[in-house]
Amino acid sequence: MAFDLVSYLRDQVQLNCPNLHAQDISTGYKDELNILSLGKLIDAYRQSPEATYQDIKSQDELHIQHLARVLTTSSHNQSKTDRPILEHDLTQVLKLHISELNQLDQTANLGQHGIAELLEGQIEHLSGQADDWVWSTNNLTQLIGSKKIIVEPVSLDATLKEFNTMVHQTHTTDPTNLAPEEIMTTEVPTWSKIVEPIVAIVILWILYSAYTNYVA
Repeated sequence: MAFDLVSYLRDQVQLNCPNLHAQDISTGYKDELNILSLGKLIDAYRQSPEATYQDIKSQDELHIQHLARVLTTSSHNQSKTDRPILEHDLTQVLKLHISELNQLDQTANLGQHGIAELLEGQIEHLSGQADDWVWSTNNLTQLIGSKKIIVEPVSLDATLKEFNTMVHQTHTTDPTNLAPEEIMTTEVPTWSKIVEPIVAIVILWILYSAYTNYVA
C-alpha cells in the first residue's frame, strides 16, 4: 500500500492554512478542499506528467491559479461556498500541496516517475472519502460510486406494530359502511387469537432474514 498522502496533507491543511476566507472552516470543509485539490493534481499529472512535474518543482503560481479556477468553475462543483472565496481557498491549499510534494521529491529524490507513483497510489486512500460530485469536479471519475450509502437499520419493534395494525385492520369491519341486513355479530375464534402472534413472528423473521442478507 502506498504512503497515505491524503491523511498527511489533511493534517498539513489543518495546521498550515490559517488564511482561508470561508466562514465555514470546519474539518469537513478543509477535507473537501484537500480532496478536490489532491485529486486535481493527480488528474493534471495523468494528462501531462512532465509539465506538471516541472510546475511542482517551480511551484508555478499561474499553474496553481489555473487549477483552482478549473475546479471552482466546473459545472459539477456543488460546494456551498461562494465561488470567489472557494477559488481563493483552493489556491491556498494547492500551494501547500505542491510545496509538500516538492519537499518530498527533494527529500526522497523521487523524480518524475516517483511522484507519479506516489500520486497514483493515493487512489486507494481517496476511495470512499467524498461525494460523487467531488470526483466529477476533479475528474477522478473512477471513484464515482465509491462512497458507501448508509442504510438506516429497520426497527423490528416498529415493523411488529405496523404488522399488527395491518392484521387487526383486516379483521375489523366498519359497520357504518354496511347495509343494515349485512350487520351481524361475528365471534373471533379462540384459535385465531393464539395463531395470530405466531404468524406475525414468522413473517417478521422472514423479513429480518431478507434484510440481513441484503445488507450483507
